[in-house]
Order: sequence, then structure tokens, then C-alpha cells
Amino acid sequence: MNTFEELEINEDILRSVKELGFTTPFPIQEQAIPVLLRGNDVIGQAHTGTGKTATFGIPMLQNIIKGGGIQGLIIAPTRELAIQISDELKKIGKYTKLKSVTVYGGQGIGVQLDALRRKPEIVVATPGRLIDHLNQGSIRTDDIKHVVLDEADVMLDMGFIEDIEYVLEKVPANRVTSMFSATMPPEILRLSDKYLNNPENILIDSDDLSGEGIDQSFLVIKDRDKHRYLTDFIKENRGQVIVFCSTKIRTRNVSRDLQKARFKVVAIEGDMSQNKREYSMMKFRKNQADILVATDVAARGIDVPKVGLVVNYDVPNQDMVYFHRIGRTARAGTKGRAITLVSYSSIADWKIIKKQIKSDLTDLNKKMGIEVNIPDPLKRDVGRRIAQPMRSGYGRRPSYGGRSRPSYGGRSRPSYGGRSRDGPARDQYKRRSTRASYSRQSRDNKRKW
Repeated sequence: MNTFEELEINEDILRSVKELGFTTPFPIQEQAIPVLLRGNDVIGQAHTGTGKTATFGIPMLQNIIKGGGIQGLIIAPTRELAIQISDELKKIGKYTKLKSVTVYGGQGIGVQLDALRRKPEIVVATPGRLIDHLNQGSIRTDDIKHVVLDEADVMLDMGFIEDIEYVLEKVPANRVTSMFSATMPPEILRLSDKYLNNPENILIDSDDLSGEGIDQSFLVIKDRDKHRYLTDFIKENRGQVIVFCSTKIRTRNVSRDLQKARFKVVAIEGDMSQNKREYSMMKFRKNQADILVATDVAARGIDVPKVGLVVNYDVPNQDMVYFHRIGRTARAGTKGRAITLVSYSSIADWKIIKKQIKSDLTDLNKKMGIEVNIPDPLKRDVGRRIAQPMRSGYGRRPSYGGRSRPSYGGRSRPSYGGRSRDGPARDQYKRRSTRASYSRQSRDNKRKW
């Protein structure tokens, strides 16, 4: 199949798809859209940036009746992703005159209630806020005919599975349900067995985590040298840049340092208010900022076609997090670059991720002639002392800078945690206590004078 016309999409949606510049459907779109248009359930597995929003959005928009109440429900794990999905639906459904509402935590519920009073046909929601609306009756499920679970594996990781089951129990059984995920752990498959009706499994490159279209490389350096190399890579890049950090504090520090270097920077991290996060994303999407520094909260909620470079300032703790990070570049078939800065303490984590990368991976240390000098802890004095065997009997341990401590020859030490003290250890403890007491008396006497 070569064009969207062959997918039997109606004229209103096809018109907006063409205006967005899409002519050839992605594999997940080509295979899943006809199935959903026929009213069959779908389990879709495809990597980020492969057009999943249009895959479930087009059939939903085409099969929904204007003015028929809330008929479509899309559940996403994060605020950013929910907002992104809503924006895409508005673009695709531009000429359908259907209304959608986004509900998520962090935004005033009064704003959402006002939007729901306008009688939308589609609701895009995060699980927690959706349940709030269901419980107070501001969202009714009687007319829902289409349910989508997007990024289902992330919802599992975030502990939302019970919330999802609660929602699915409330929507009518006679519905079209689709579930999209980058991975399919057993819990997701169990959920699909329970709530989906003979779903068609559509797996696109399910075993390929290569990051196709992305020039991937890594650089092993000392942590204190990261900022210098980061600024060099940013200056070389054409287009916008996303820098991923592992913690909120690191995100703030990197953002501040880049601002001092006169870059146009915005940041997103968990402690920011929702308004500030939305403002940062707005500036980045409108190209009013060249660099976005973010924690992994943004790894699945950014769709900015102009991102030419992703920098992993810190090595992620999971291989799938790595692929979702780098998936922010090379969107919709374009090319991109991803660089991972590996500190000496993160080499072991990086080796685990490297095993999952199927495409070519450039070692920038070799390319740039940068030598890796990883310190050997056994070469340090402390390391040597630790490595030496302890003598048996009441011998002496190696010196630790003060008087030698008595050794207990492999036996457990006498306990000082509330149990009786005996033997030489007790006498030593008494001597230390007496010296400490004399020292306190001496200090007290000095204070009097």
C-alpha cells in the first residue's frame, strides 16, 4: 500500500492528512487503520515516532457521530503525552468539527469542567484525573464506543494498571478497544486477554531496537567534563536539541549552566508546576528555545520534528528508556543524531544498553582520540588495606591513621547494641568512655574561666 487514499479514509480526514504533509502511511498505520475501521480490537506494538496517534485517531474520528456524547476515550500515562495526542487529533480532525477535551492532574478541575460542558465527543485523559471525573459524574461512559490505551507499558511501570481496570469495567462492553505499546510484558498481555475481544496483533519491528535513522554514538568521560563536551556538540548541531538528565537537580543545574553559556534553554522536570511545563513545551515547539533539558517525564511526550540531536547527559537506568529518549529525534522518517555521555561510574549500565543496540554505534573516544583512564580502586591506599587478609588470633590490623584496633580473628565482634560487653573489648570501651568523660570535664572547667 502506497497512499492514504487506499485506506478508505473519508474526505474530511484525508484532506487534513494531506495538509499535514503525510502521503505514505507508516507500517503500523497501514496494517492497523483498516482493522480499526472495521470495528475490530487491536494490540499494536511499534516504536516511538512511527505515527501511532494517527493510527488510532483516524478510525476514531471517522466512526464517531457529531453531537452523540462522549464516544471516544484515550488514556495516556503522562500529561505531556495526553496534550500531544489532543493536539494531533485536532489537526487530523480539523474538518470533522468534532470536539475533544484533555483532562489531567495538575490543571484546575474547574477549567476541565467548563470544557466538558461544551459536550465533546472525545476525551483524552491521564488515569488519575479521569477517575476523579468518573466518580463525580462529570464524564459519563454510557456512549463510549472507542477506547485507546496508549503507551500501555509505561502505565504498567507507573502503577496505573488497577486504575485502567477500574475504567474498563465502567465503559460498555460493546466497544472497539485498541492497545498500543512499545513492549509487551506479561501483565499487558493479561490485561488484553481480559478486556479485548479477539484482538488482532500487529507487531512492527517488535525485536528491533536499533533506532533506525538515528546516528548513535557515545563518549566515555569524567563527569566534570560533560558540560564542556555538551556545549561543543550543541554548537555543531543544526536544529533543536533535547538533553536528558537522570534527576531533577541535575536538570536544573545543566539548564542553568547552558543559560550562562548564552543558549536559549527551557527545562521540564517533575517539581515544576503544570503551567510552567506547558509554557516550556510551548516555547520549544514554537522554536523560541533551541534546547530543552528534561528528565524522563518528557521522554514520551515530545513530538517536535525539528529536533536534530538528543544528548543523554546521564546514562538511563533501562534500555527501553534509552530508546524512548533517542526516539525524540528522527521523527516521521527524518534523520537525527543521539549522543550518550558515559561517566566512569556508569560504564557498567551503558554496557547493558549497548547489547540491545542493533545498529552501528560510534565510539567517539576512538574517533576523537580521547583516552579513557578509569581509576583502579585497588591502586589506592584504602583499596590496598581492604585487599590485605586479616591475621587470625589477636593480631593487629593494618593501621587506619590512628592506634591499631584489636582484631577478633574471624569471630563476630562483641556487640555494643544493648547486649553485655565482656573481655578485652569491654575494658577498651571503659577506657574510651573514661577518656571522653575527662575530656568533657576539662572542657567544662575551661568554659568556667
